[in-house]
Order: sequence, then C-alpha cells, then structure tokens
Amino acid sequence: MASLLFLNPNPLISHRSLFLKPYSLSSIPKTITTTFSFRAKCSLSRRPDYIPNRISDDSFVRIFDTTLRDGEQSPGATMTSKEKLDVARQLARLGVDIIEAGFPASSRDDLEAVKMIAREVGNTIDEDGHVPVVCGLARCNKTDIDAAWEAVRHAKFPRIHTFIATSEIHLQYKLRKTREEVVTIARDMVGYARSLGCNDIEFSPEDAGRSDREFLYLVLGEVIKAGATTLNIPDTVGITMPTEFGQLIADIKANTPGIENVIISTHCQNDLGLSTANTLAGAYAGARQLEVTVNGIGERAGNASLEEVVMAIKCRGKELMGGLYTGINTRHIVMASKMVAEYTGLQVQPHKAIVGANAFAHESGIHQDGMLKHKGTYEIISPEDIGLTRSNDSGIVLGKLSGRHAVRSKLLEVLGFELDGKELDDVFWRFKAEAEKKKHMTDADLEALVSDEVFQPQVVWSLGDLQVTCGTLGLSTATVKLIGADGAEHVECAVGTGPVHAAYKAIDCIVQESQLV
Repeated sequence: MASLLFLNPNPLISHRSLFLKPYSLSSIPKTITTTFSFRAKCSLSRRPDYIPNRISDDSFVRIFDTTLRDGEQSPGATMTSKEKLDVARQLARLGVDIIEAGFPASSRDDLEAVKMIAREVGNTIDEDGHVPVVCGLARCNKTDIDAAWEAVRHAKFPRIHTFIATSEIHLQYKLRKTREEVVTIARDMVGYARSLGCNDIEFSPEDAGRSDREFLYLVLGEVIKAGATTLNIPDTVGITMPTEFGQLIADIKANTPGIENVIISTHCQNDLGLSTANTLAGAYAGARQLEVTVNGIGERAGNASLEEVVMAIKCRGKELMGGLYTGINTRHIVMASKMVAEYTGLQVQPHKAIVGANAFAHESGIHQDGMLKHKGTYEIISPEDIGLTRSNDSGIVLGKLSGRHAVRSKLLEVLGFELDGKELDDVFWRFKAEAEKKKHMTDADLEALVSDEVFQPQVVWSLGDLQVTCGTLGLSTATVKLIGADGAEHVECAVGTGPVHAAYKAIDCIVQESQLV
C-alpha cells in the first residue's frame, strides 16, 4: 500500500456523499489523501438481481455494451450474423449486463441477427445465474419500435432503446421540428413501446451534451411518466469536458421529475479523446449504467472503451469512487478484444490502454530494472486479471533503451546463460550496438550475440581486405590482407581458376609464410 496526495479538484476525486447529491466544483475538497493497492486483483462481486428501473445496490454499475450496434457503425467494421453471435456469446461470458445487439429496422439482416442473439444468448444462464439483457435500437417512430420489439422479445430480458434529438442544432437542421413536437413524439413513442408489452424501455435525448438544460429536464420528465426505465444521456459529438459532463448528470439527477424511478446512463463519444474520462465522471455523479464498446470502436473517433472503463472502476472504484463496482469478469477482456479486432478488421493500436500490444511491455532500462525487482513498480494491473499471458513474467522487451540488468535476466531466463563481469560487459555493449540498428531484439538475436562474444575460439587470423579480379579475358586474381594475432598485417596475391580459388591460394601463402617465420 502507498499513500498519494491529490491536489486536483476533479469531481472524480472526493468523498462518497457527493455521489448522493448534485455537486459543484466549489464543494469538492482541494486536497484528499487516499491509499490504494498498486496492482488491482479483486474478485467478482455479487451482481444484484435485474430490475429494469432499479438497482438494489447503489454501488453497482451496469455495463451496457454497444459493440454490435454503435461499434459496427465504424467504417468497414461490418460483421456477419455468425460473427455477431460469437461476439454476443463472448460479451455474455464477459458478464456484460446489457447487450445492444443492433438496429433491427436498419436492415432485414440486422433484424435477424438481433433476433438470433435474443433467442440464444438472451436465454442462456451462466454458472452464476446471469442472463444478459438483449436490447435493440429504434428511432422514435412506430416502424422502428415494431422491428426492435420483434427482434428482442424472444429474450428473457428484452429491452427497446429509442431516441430522438433534443439539441437546438439537431431540432433546426436535422429534425426540423419544434420543441413541443419533440416532447410529444418522445412521450408517445415511449408509451407505444410499453403498449407492445415491453417493460424495459431506454430513452436517449440525442446530443444531450449540447441541449438546453430546462428543455432536457422537461423531455426526460415526460418520458419517465410514459414508462421509460432508463434515461441514457449521450455526449453524441464528444464535446464535453469531464467536469462538465459530470455536472450534467448531477443536474439531471437533481432537476428531472421522477428521476428516482429510473436508471441514469451515459453514452460518451471520443471525438476529443475524453470518452472514458467523461464516462467515469458520469458514474461518479450518479449514473449507474455506462454504455461502452470493446476496444472503443464506433462512429468517428469511437466510444468509451469497455476495458478502460471497467478496469478504471476495478482499480479505483473502491478508494476514489465511493465503492463502485461492476459484474464484469475481467479475465475475458483480452479474448473479447482479439475477437472484435479479428471480426471487424479494426486492429488495436499498440499503445492502446489495457489491450494494446505494448500495454504490459517494458523496454526502458529503468522500468525493466524496477519490474525485475517488484512488478508493482510499473504495473498497476496484473496482466492475468484481463486474461493476458505473456512470454515472460516481467513483460521485458529488449531494445536500445534496455539496461544491463534486463539483458542479464533475459539471458538467464531464455537461454540459461548466467554471465557476469567482462563476458556480460562484452555481450551488453555488443547488444546495445545491434539494438541501435533494429526495432526489436529477438531471443535468436541474443543467442547469436552470446555465441559471437562468449563462445568464439581464440582469434589467430582476421580478414583485413579482399580484392578480386576476374572475367573472360584473363585468369582470376585475388589480393588478400590478413591480420595476425599480434596485429601485424600480411598481404599476398595469387592466381587461380576462379575468384574463390585465387583467394584461398593467397590465404595459403600468408599462413604458410607466417608459419615458416
């Protein structure tokens, strides 16, 4: 355990009471001291029984995965129905609470894929008794809602997610409707979804981050009265800052009539690279459902990343977020990431947090030395916690920045060579010279270095220069310069039947001459 002093008045860092009431920046302590374990290794907590509009434990956060809907909207990320089913099964294995399986009204294929997921994944009970909610997206019109209900109604826990924009720019230029018309449509379509027999309705005011607050409160209050059970607050264009988005959630919680009867959700886009931070700020302010995608894929710059949000809560939820926790089995994260990358063709950048190839790799000599002494010096998460198995226990990757300690450890671990003193010095400096020329040094490279530097026989002769003349007009001639063990240079010229023969004859002349002397 170690103590850290935070001097940042960030709404993510405060005492638990701020979770339970609206907050302002002035109410947050400027200095908070907390303690935490450097490497997060915690067991899964008991998941509360699913009730659409209520969670029995206020510290539990539902994870709503929209990889199969918003994630698939990434250019080129289209998946087949079978691939979607495979991903949905992996999401269920991961412990996702709600799977948004698609947008059924967008195509017949999508409707059938959502229906298949609802029937199979939406009725499969895991060993912990968990069954994910299966959700379908719909615009606020009867055709979309009918399609969504047809697709999801076969699941044990079906949900319809309907939306309409509420910001002035969307009302004026996209919808071309008045505020009054939008309120009426939202209220009527939520009511229509309930009339079909669906008792789990999520409503999203699209572009909530740029919407007028009073109008937002009005719309949300009306859909609650119409039967909405979850209110999702999207930062559709990714424009808000974490403090701003946290305040938005807090204001909605404080000013929306009937808000105590629904779950508040977040949906944060990543246009400014703030989707994870905004999502966590929303959770801190009272949201108890977080919408995410595997690898953070999605429209434009993507969505809040499931692995980042979940691991941030796992690492810091207890100490800095009032005890928040999720039901995610994090040991299935790596497999989910690889599956989504493979099926969508959207490869994960090497330095992507949690699941990137470099996330648990260490090349700097200072870092490698720390890792060899204690992994907690530079790793706050145990790779095993996300299902990652690495080729070596310390995650050491040899390169030009690696130090002597790391090279020595790698030699012992991979090749079984324990070098010290001059032998280690010779190998290390040769390693540094080679590493300057290559991006990565492999185990084979290291073995070759050891062979060259440690196991070479005593040098008697070394080649200084070689020059050959050959062609069709005359005999092949070779001039060879050899350097003896004493540093003396010996030069001979010879004629042969070819350049190689001539070179060897010249070498023979030098060696025989030297031996006679």
